[in-house]
Amino acid sequence: MPFSDEALMQRAQAARKRAYAPYSKFHVGAALRAKDGTVFEGVNVENASYGVGLCAERAAVVSAVTAGYREFDAIAIAGPPETATVPCGACRQFLNEFNPELTVFYTEAGGAQRTTLDELLPRAFGPQNLT
Repeated sequence: MPFSDEALMQRAQAARKRAYAPYSKFHVGAALRAKDGTVFEGVNVENASYGVGLCAERAAVVSAVTAGYREFDAIAIAGPPETATVPCGACRQFLNEFNPELTVFYTEAGGAQRTTLDELLPRAFGPQNLT
């Protein structure tokens, strides 16, 4: 049985506790749900050479792709409870590669919010532009 939307956010919040963010102190966890219900987690991993750090969303996608998954229906992103934590531009583009209509749950001051990737990244460039 697939993880519910609420359970997906709970997984992202639990993952957040394992983030490695010694520089920004901005811990983020992500939980990516494959279309068959399998969930992959990711956390942000910072580096002293700032540009080589990795966002939680991309970490979750890399984990899923490594396991052989390519089709996803939702991602939950949990950051600090008082801060809206939506995917950055690079993560939006990265997620678009797999599902432009992906459901995106994210934390903010009022609790979990829901949107879609195509709302966050309208008129995105993707694989369809290369054919």
